Amino acid sequence: MLPGWTGVQVLGVDVGGERVRALGYPDLVGSAATGDRVLLNVTALERGLGTGGYALVVALPDRPDAWPDRAAGEPGHLVKGRYAPLQPMVLGVDDPEGEHHATLAQADDLEGMPVLATDLHSALPAVLAGVRAQRPAARVAYVMTDGAALPLAWSRTVAGLREAGWLASTITAGQAFGGDLEAVTVHTALLAARHVVGADLAVVIQGPGNLGTDTRWGFSGVAAGEALNAAAVLGGRPVAGLRVSQADARERHRGLSHHSATAFGRVLTHPADLPVPVLAPPTGDAGAAETSFAGTGSPRDRSFPGTGDPAGAPALRECLGLVHRQARDLVAAAPHLRLVELATEGLPDALAQVPVPLSTMGRGLEDDPAAFLAAAAAGRHAARLLDGTA
Repeated sequence: MLPGWTGVQVLGVDVGGERVRALGYPDLVGSAATGDRVLLNVTALERGLGTGGYALVVALPDRPDAWPDRAAGEPGHLVKGRYAPLQPMVLGVDDPEGEHHATLAQADDLEGMPVLATDLHSALPAVLAGVRAQRPAARVAYVMTDGAALPLAWSRTVAGLREAGWLASTITAGQAFGGDLEAVTVHTALLAARHVVGADLAVVIQGPGNLGTDTRWGFSGVAAGEALNAAAVLGGRPVAGLRVSQADARERHRGLSHHSATAFGRVLTHPADLPVPVLAPPTGDAGAAETSFAGTGSPRDRSFPGTGDPAGAPALRECLGLVHRQARDLVAAAPHLRLVELATEGLPDALAQVPVPLSTMGRGLEDDPAAFLAAAAAGRHAARLLDGTA
């Protein structure tokens, strides 16, 4: 048995003399014990795909006493992961058998609640850092869509954010499952965030495991645009969180990712805000000019974003300049978008306070600060909408 986290068991399994790490969800397959024989799915592991180096536990064939037992009369008829062998049945927030059905049966308006959607799950903690930098007490609901991982329990990021009290609630929509609340669609998930959770704002992002194919339309992040269409139809305030990178080796993701250009320029068709982080122009000595941006008091933070340059690194400034130009081009081609320039003062401090590791595509804050800064800026803008200062 290896260290796991809430809702997840991590096992060391002997497979033909080779030790393999395996991931098990007790709610789906039961809790394994030392010495158990397990049935594993190793397809993604053998292909080296983004499973984190894990096989997946399918069953404990010799331990029927450990299998989950859902009573036949237990309320709830929402089936997630439908027609897969381990499909769970859950009580949905919009389920006729649930306590919130009457509320959602009549709900049709988000009452201007800001809804921020973006591409990658790794942006979530940075988005929340930006929200909290502007509005520390904001109640934020995370809506996890079903384009990537389906079990919310797989996300160690969400587990850590919940434990730290950074999320008021988690809602799993569509085929995704395991949230504090379960919803059939993104629409009912957003309505539940507002009318059941009492959230001030909602963040909609797929789970870990983004899928892409190096084509314009073949990536799971297109759902970010669809989520903002839902927000607009329901009377919310859509905020398009850009996917940005200064370190991705793939040109299509350098600066403003083509995923964001497609999701928000083409899929999204309703008016939405497009926040872009903007550094203050350098004045005087370059080393002193950016101290208010890069320096947060500790040696590690003073070298942010990772070059040892207390001025904040020319690469970051160059990347954000590129992003700004790309965003202006995107808005010119997609007039439903409104470009919003966000000052970055205070955001490095906010990112330094995040209670979970910051990592995107294997790169941390020091490796790719533009990625996290863009996410934090989007969060700051969503919170400013609450204050009426946007």
